[in-house]
Amino acid sequence: MSALTIKPAEVTRLKGLGFLNNKGTDNFSARVLTVNGKITARQMNAITNAAETFGNGILTFTTRQTVEVQGIPYDNIEPFLDALETEGLETGGTGPKVRPVVSCKGTTCQYGLLDSFALSEEIHQRFYKGYHDVKLPHKFKIAVGGCPNNCVKPNLNDLGIIGQRVPQPDSSKCKGCKKCAIEAVCPSKAAKVTDGVLNIDPNVCLHCGRCVGRCPFHTVDDGTYGFKIYLGGRWGKNISHGQSLHKVFTSKEDAMNVIEKTILFFRDQGLKGERFALTIERLGFDTVEEAILSSDELLDRKEEILSKEL
Repeated sequence: MSALTIKPAEVTRLKGLGFLNNKGTDNFSARVLTVNGKITARQMNAITNAAETFGNGILTFTTRQTVEVQGIPYDNIEPFLDALETEGLETGGTGPKVRPVVSCKGTTCQYGLLDSFALSEEIHQRFYKGYHDVKLPHKFKIAVGGCPNNCVKPNLNDLGIIGQRVPQPDSSKCKGCKKCAIEAVCPSKAAKVTDGVLNIDPNVCLHCGRCVGRCPFHTVDDGTYGFKIYLGGRWGKNISHGQSLHKVFTSKEDAMNVIEKTILFFRDQGLKGERFALTIERLGFDTVEEAILSSDELLDRKEEILSKEL
């Protein structure tokens, strides 16, 4: 089949399945989904074999941690899908929906403050899979970062999570050392010895946890683990830096509920074709934050919100 005989409606349908038409040809690039960028060796072999058998043998990796198989002729799409299914793989990740979740390697990274693989897999199942048939005003991207190093840029996604470890200093144990071990290790310069006592500025502290256990006199021996959530980021032609909610969530379930309420708020209040960053700009961040944090009204109205017309 030539490119001229593939009807636009069919190209649109295939895009919804994760097959992007290579302009001027009957070939397509297939976006093969991963869960937070992680697949097994068997799955990688299945993708490789399918790419060689049904495509042009070229694999590329997207910024959203999917594997894109290039050069698949229209007539090879169905057998390509069948080949992927043998290893539990699927295509997708397009359209005005919750997109596949991206994650850093915080589970194994020395700086990781949360199990980013496990958390992103749970978000994938609950919101990418669970909301797969829910049409939103625009695409909605989620990223999970294990620490404030920001490697996967959570604050440039519609919703981003960053692992936290909020230090709990005990000033009574501080000796006022002229060369403070906490000051030396603090990357944000939030920690300073003033008048012989260690102070950590909460407005400057990144909650990276690097100070915990560094003081020989046990001034900072512990820190509270948690989740910092950013809303309204995006990259592209127009960049918006997400703003953080004004609290660190110490309960995973609280953080998951915030994600769900944010998605419901976007569907309820967003305008068709409007990215979440623009919804926040139009309504005001304080208004959005209050609606998401002040009550469970959005969860109570879930069925109504999901069934309404955009």
